[in-house]
Order: sequence, then structure tokens, then C-alpha cells
Amino acid sequence: MQPHSPRRRIRPRRVAALAAVTVLTLTVSTSAGTGHLTAPTTAGPIGLARSTALSPCLIRSGLDVQMTEGLPTPAGYSRSTGTVHALTLMVDFSDAPGQGSALDRFHEFFPQTQDWFRTASYGRLDYHPETPITTWLRMPKSFKEYGIERGAPFDPGYRQLVQDIVAAADPEVDFRSYDLLNVLVTPNAGPSALDTVLSVTFAGNGDAPVADGVPISNASFVYSRQDDGSGSYARTGYRVLPHENGHTFGLPDLYTQDGGGTVGHWDIMSEDWGANNDLLGWHKWKLGWLDGNQVGCAAAPGTVTYTLTPLYKAGGGKLVLVPVSARTTYALELRTPGGNDEAVCKPGILIYRVDATVDTGRGPVTVYDAHRNSGGCTRSPNVHAELSDAPFSPGESFKDPRQGITVEVLDPDTSGNYKVRITRS
Repeated sequence: MQPHSPRRRIRPRRVAALAAVTVLTLTVSTSAGTGHLTAPTTAGPIGLARSTALSPCLIRSGLDVQMTEGLPTPAGYSRSTGTVHALTLMVDFSDAPGQGSALDRFHEFFPQTQDWFRTASYGRLDYHPETPITTWLRMPKSFKEYGIERGAPFDPGYRQLVQDIVAAADPEVDFRSYDLLNVLVTPNAGPSALDTVLSVTFAGNGDAPVADGVPISNASFVYSRQDDGSGSYARTGYRVLPHENGHTFGLPDLYTQDGGGTVGHWDIMSEDWGANNDLLGWHKWKLGWLDGNQVGCAAAPGTVTYTLTPLYKAGGGKLVLVPVSARTTYALELRTPGGNDEAVCKPGILIYRVDATVDTGRGPVTVYDAHRNSGGCTRSPNVHAELSDAPFSPGESFKDPRQGITVEVLDPDTSGNYKVRITRS
């Protein structure tokens, strides 16, 4: 982009899916061939290194960070633009037989997940869920025998489960034809999500199981239904899957062990229960959904003004970056109700810090609250209330005296676009 009341308690979060796991090394099939499940290296923004104007804002990953906010997204994840083929299998067990038809389970997530990705990506991700097996895929062991628990090690439970899934599906599935794998487990296997969240993703795993000659390196598992009792499940319960698939595209968890208090409901990688929400502009850029001319980089001393258009609308300036170091940056974007952002109760400029040295699930992104200790502006179930009014309004400013950075929010224009003035000493 060029310059110019009481609440329902949010349930415990799932353990972060790590990108560097190396224990799933079994081989099920060794037939020749290459395919999408090898996770092409085109995930994320293409050609970022060639953008001279934006190069000061390309924060790099820190050492020993398994799933980073740094740019570019490392190789090994699924591509996030163009047509993505998602192999989707519905799985049940002798001690947890599938409830209803397998296609009923499938339709808990589709076409909503497709629509969510189409909207979030401005049409740049064409998500195709494919179900070559339309019935429940019965596992040879009971669910209890696999020993799947929250935070359970991949070996032996998941090693055996993944091996059995691949072996059962392989006669009817050519794994070379898909970019990622979704396993929709019958929801009566394991505890309610209100008690323990079992859903997990194995992402960017180069030592993953191999089927039809390709590693299944990006796989999401969804267990019980995320139903908080508010009556919104039929409309919002699918959102666990876009969250988990976000990991297959290389996005980290933004919540911490303390919950979603660092980012709140401003990104589905932070909170994926309750009302619909979008991704941060930083994540949209990482995924290749924003062009370089939609991103501003305020790296030089002096004063510069940018115009931002609502994040949910296609086109126009979407993201301004104010780098602090080679590994951290401030990010600015305009959030208003619309698109996937249905819970925005106070529009304005969202300001947050991205730290590429902080790992998934430990708070790599921090949203700054323009109205601290206000209690927020929403009472929507499972939306972090305090940060719901975090955006800065016209006339308000953000300052970092140590870095000599000031951000001022100016009056919007007649089209609802906001101007921001950034000063660096």
C-alpha cells in the first residue's frame, strides 16, 4: 500500500500444533509418484524478497521457533492460494459408532468452511473438500485403545491411529491428489469440548506417515462438537476447522495457556468459538491474500500518512507495518463489521505487535487495547469482552516512547476509510 455484564467462561484451549514434530515416521505405502501432500514451497506471499520497499518489514523467525510469525512462511506447509484439495475422511470406532450418517458429520463443516476461506481470502483460496469415502471409516481398534488425550504424545496413540486411517482409506484414496487431510472423528469419541479439547493439527511435518509415495505432512483432526449451549452451533460450530486448517497453512496459535487475552476475537487462530471472526491482516499477508501494494512499511524516520480500507473488503490499503527490529513489528489495520467479522462492536484501527521470536501458543501477537479496563462492548458468548473495543478511534493515538513511534488516527473519509499518521523520531 502506498502512503498518502457477566459472561460465559471461555473453554480451555487445545494444545498448540507444532511444526517440527519428527516422531511419525511410519510408511504405509511406497508406490511411486509425487503429489500435493508433499506441501509445495509456495505457501504464503510470493516474491516478498523482491519487494524493496517492504523488505525492512519482513521480520524473520527467531531461532528454535517451531511455528513462526516470521516471513516468509517456511516450506512444508500446504499452499494457501489457488485451488486446495482437502481430503476429508469421517472416522468412527467400535466403542463410539458414528452418530447419524458420515455425510451428516461432513455437512457440519461444509460448505461453511469453504465460504469462510473464500471470504477471508478475497477469493484467492478456492477450497475443495473432497470425500471419496462417504461412509464412516471404522478403525480396527476402539477409541479407548488408541489412548487419545489432550496433549497426548503422537507415539504410540496417534502413530497407530494415523497408520490405521491410511491403511483403511488407501484402497479407495489416491493420496497424491490432495493438499491436506481432514479427519472428522465421530463426536461421541472422547469427552465434550467443554471439558477437554482434543482437536489438533500436525503441520509442516516432514517425517509424517507416507501414503502413495507422499507424506501426509498436514493433517487436522476434529473431535467433539464445539457447542457452548448458546444455540449458535449450527451457524458457528464449523469454525474449529478453519482454525485447524490455518495450522496446515503455517499459522500459529495466538492464544496462550491463559486463554485468548492477548488477541481476543480479532483472529480465528486466537478464538474459534462463538461469533464469526476473520484473520488479522498480518496473517492474510502471510498467506498471500494481500498484494504488496496493499501493505505499507513505515520504517524510515519522519512522518507519513496512509489510508486504510476495511479489512473485510477486497481492494485498497489493508495493512501498515511499523518495524521495531529485524524480528518484531507493529501492525495497523481497519476492522469494521462485515464479511467474516460479525462480532465487531467498535470499529477502528486495530494495533498489534508481531514477534517472530515467540512460538505458537505462547503469545506471538499482542493486541493493544485503546480502552483498557472498560469491560469491552460485547456480551456475545465466547468473545473475549475486554479486547472487543480495542481499536483506536479518530482522535486517539498510540505511542511507544522508547522506539520514538507515534500513531495518530485521523478522521475517516465519506467512504468509511481511515487515515493514520505515523511519526518516527
